Amino acid sequence: MIRFLICDDEPLAVERLRDLVGRVEGAEVAGSATDGRTAIAEVERLTPDALLLDIEMPALDGFDVVEALAKAGGPTPLIVFVTAYPNFAAHAFDTGAIDFLTKPVRLARLDTAVDRVRRAIEDREAATRLADLARQIEALRAEQGGGGGSSSHLWVQRRGENLRLDLAHVDRVQSEGEYVRIFQGDASYLHREPISSLIERFDPTRFVRIHRSHIVNRDRVASIRRRPAGGYTIVTDRGEDLPVGRNYRTVVRDLVQD
Repeated sequence: MIRFLICDDEPLAVERLRDLVGRVEGAEVAGSATDGRTAIAEVERLTPDALLLDIEMPALDGFDVVEALAKAGGPTPLIVFVTAYPNFAAHAFDTGAIDFLTKPVRLARLDTAVDRVRRAIEDREAATRLADLARQIEALRAEQGGGGGSSSHLWVQRRGENLRLDLAHVDRVQSEGEYVRIFQGDASYLHREPISSLIERFDPTRFVRIHRSHIVNRDRVASIRRRPAGGYTIVTDRGEDLPVGRNYRTVVRDLVQD
């Protein structure tokens, strides 16, 4: 049974969604909230499988809720946005949402969304099993003297699918709490792993940690600027300014000598 948490600042909309979910086989309502802060608290308390999340809400909107959940760590529910404004669709999918429903929500469309959530849960479980197996294989190789070393790829999730990223082609990585955001070209991917362990996956001859929150591909460094107040800033070939942490200033000398 897939457990949904409904979040909408309109009580009538909450009741309508509750009624519709009750008509979908294999789905149930675990709880509801009428504002973003309550939704965040209820996610921690109820650990639902997915959120039916309104976007336009006072104080914290739907996008704010997703960002807060990502930074909080812990199990993150799948997101199905529900809104009266179709123009939010592109941004919604960029956050990794499974689906996007427009009001008034129709039963057939909700049924499709539930099916997508179901498949995403199955994919997530399969990815977890695959990651566990990969760690076991790496440990076995290390025990046998085959060397663990860094992996050449990483599996990440986006829009309900698992994607294999070639780590050699990553531009940079930025820490977001217990998560990291991995930048590759025009795309970015949210991945649950501390930056301190992720750095071990990268080839140290090609990637360097410049800050407790930043890893950068050496080939993406366009310039190094000295700040008037002291310290340095690295500018990427895409024009992004990345701070160099106080404990990583020797990195600047290494980069210049490359």
